Amino acid sequence: MSTSKQIILTSLLLFAGIACADSNIDTTKEDTITEDGAASQVALTAALESSSPTVPTSPVEEETVKQIQAKYSSAETCTKIERKLGSVYPKDCEIGGLEISGVSVKGTPILVKEYPPVSSRKPLGRVLLVGGIHGDEYSSVSIVFAWMRKLNQFHSGMFHWKVVPLMNPDGLLRNKAQRMNDNGVDLNRNFPTPNWETESQKYWVERTKSNPRRYPGPTPLSEPESQWLAKLIKEFKPDAIVAVHAPYGILDFDGPRTAPKRLGHLHLNLLGTYPGSLGNYAGVQNKIPVVTIELPYAGIMPTREQVSSIWVDMVGWLKKNMHTIPQEASQGGSVESRVDATS
Repeated sequence: MSTSKQIILTSLLLFAGIACADSNIDTTKEDTITEDGAASQVALTAALESSSPTVPTSPVEEETVKQIQAKYSSAETCTKIERKLGSVYPKDCEIGGLEISGVSVKGTPILVKEYPPVSSRKPLGRVLLVGGIHGDEYSSVSIVFAWMRKLNQFHSGMFHWKVVPLMNPDGLLRNKAQRMNDNGVDLNRNFPTPNWETESQKYWVERTKSNPRRYPGPTPLSEPESQWLAKLIKEFKPDAIVAVHAPYGILDFDGPRTAPKRLGHLHLNLLGTYPGSLGNYAGVQNKIPVVTIELPYAGIMPTREQVSSIWVDMVGWLKKNMHTIPQEASQGGSVESRVDATS
């Protein structure tokens, strides 16, 4: 890119109030957080690429996690994410609570933050929120951090949350981010589903024309990241899973319960089930409702208002659809529930 074109492009981005990370344009990150905890509108980058199985575990795997915990701090890993993405801020890493729970192919920590039950109320259910399954879907990571800011401020115990802001750290933290993990496997095609050995390969070859971005792996749960998430699902036993992706700009849904017709500006548009996908594995096979939020852009965050409205509608849907909700609680109206719905 010529110097003159770069100056023009930089000026346009700054005029639009957009800050980029991981690009050749040197811009400043806007460290602006509104009172409700949502991030201001930020672009992350201009560079985009286009039955219940036995979960494998071993003492070696557990020992690896212990070694990583001894070697790294969660704050260090969080800081690497913050330096990569323009709408994740130092404050997100300084507030604490993120813990190392798993490891990637390269030994990079996978972080989890738990928002546990509080003594004053029984939670309506357990919710697992997962971002960054695909490393080049930057907004799917940043919006989870934005929602964690809300939970940090307003968590009232309505739900017991476990939040995974970035499941695929190797995919994101490369010089050039990629969809797959470091083994070149699409983690959202690596979960065990019926006839995986034949169906996943058939789909990959015939439907994607052996697109390397959609490679399902040699065997189901061949990857440490997918093994780890399957184990977390088995141990945490979530009543609902929310997975964030980009860039289709819709809602998808798998499993029991009534799907949300819309969350914020995103409307339900069922994409179908795929061999090895999280929605197929957890939603169809294990009967856990899986809401898949597909943000419109992989490299641009939704506006502050959109981030908040998706959250409010998501909490409202969870409240109505958790199987543990007492009849009187589903009527709403308490101050505490309203705070949670706006958090």
